[in-house]
Amino acid sequence: MDRAISRRAMLGLATAAGLSIAACSRSEDSSGKSTTSTVSSTDAVAIATDAYIFGYPLVLMHATADTSGPVNRFRHAQGLPTSADRLLVRTNLDTLYSTAWLDLSGPPMVLQVPAVERGRFWLMQLLDAWSNTVHDPGSVRPDSGRADPPFTYLISGPHWTGQVPDGVAHLRMPTVTAWLLGRVQVNGVADLPAVHAIQDQLRLASLPAWLADRTALTPGVPIPQGQGGRSYPVKDVAALDGRRFFDRLCDLMSVDAPAEADAPALKRFAAIGIAPGGNVDALRLEDLDTAAAAARKAIAGYVDPGAYTENGWLFHDNLGSYGTDYPLRAGTALSGLGANLRRDAVYPTTSDLSADSNGQPRSFRLRFESGQLPPVDAFWSLTAYDSDDFLVANPAGIYTLGHQLPPVPGPDGSYEITVQNADPGPAVPHGNWLPIPASGTFSLTLRLYAPRPEATDGSWKPPELKPVS
Repeated sequence: MDRAISRRAMLGLATAAGLSIAACSRSEDSSGKSTTSTVSSTDAVAIATDAYIFGYPLVLMHATADTSGPVNRFRHAQGLPTSADRLLVRTNLDTLYSTAWLDLSGPPMVLQVPAVERGRFWLMQLLDAWSNTVHDPGSVRPDSGRADPPFTYLISGPHWTGQVPDGVAHLRMPTVTAWLLGRVQVNGVADLPAVHAIQDQLRLASLPAWLADRTALTPGVPIPQGQGGRSYPVKDVAALDGRRFFDRLCDLMSVDAPAEADAPALKRFAAIGIAPGGNVDALRLEDLDTAAAAARKAIAGYVDPGAYTENGWLFHDNLGSYGTDYPLRAGTALSGLGANLRRDAVYPTTSDLSADSNGQPRSFRLRFESGQLPPVDAFWSLTAYDSDDFLVANPAGIYTLGHQLPPVPGPDGSYEITVQNADPGPAVPHGNWLPIPASGTFSLTLRLYAPRPEATDGSWKPPELKPVS
């Protein structure tokens, strides 16, 4: 979701050597007739490895949906995480989530967003089953076809051909499975009731139900403190052996079809039986497991070639919609499923910083010159994480600063942030102090919501985090 994307990346699609025994598989040509091809074991492993990387986001998306309760119904986060919450890594304290998994094989779903006070950021991100962000209506771009709320959207599957009601924006999805990942800005614990009131007015209903009663609301399912359920889809998928993964992939592709642009890759995969509704019965189990292991290693080690560093901060500006860049899509799914488009949010991150030197806690300064705070049309935040990517425990309970805890400018208009474990005392306002661990490593993430062009074209750069002797 909103966690920073790992700086690790895969340099390319991995291949792995197999045995020399040939594998025979059956597939269908363009006419639908069954054909038989012979592929060496070595080639079969290489193809299957690439197919795993290709299909990993689809399998992970469905594994995530399987743990998320009933479809076509909102689940609303109710509380803000603290350092005691050890379920989700790199969680944010900026927004409350309202999420729903949609089944668009039947009637379309109607989403209605109520009036939200001016200045409060909201975003209703819609992802297809392959983890691409297809639509992103929000407070900056409602994209509803009307100027005033409530904003109403018709979310349909790829095969729906009905009539769109007047005053409703049509958001067509390319797959019948979709993930609605909604966010509403929260300005601290005291602001939770206001966000809950907005969540209570979000409407999600099938088109027939909405036409029958355009005012009825279906209550969402509350998500308790910590914003998550006790499920581990990434671990669940990693636990699948090769045979079970590829069988699952073939089944899911018959439900959520690949894109037209995937045709060349699908033709190659079909040579070993990996296709919508296909099977890998003809392949050796050892080869399938070898391919799965090679693919998992490649995905975990992915390095985004499009990432770049400014003053020690790592930027990714090519996430959210992946086309045929399957390694990027898989690597992002593993490290940050549900990544936003950069026009909605960017997350510059520093990693593997040492909090101590020879056992002595270190101190750092982050200085934004006058007029150089992160340029956004919504808001920004700065959050610290410990070596395990969880919020940093501290007596003051300060985990983030920015919109919730604004820093105070100095006499010259600059903003100097003290980054250290110990409370710097009354000389430093709490909005200018971000606690880090006393020892070990830590990382920082800047979150820019609705970033301005200068935040994404390189003309603005975050300042370097500098150690203080």
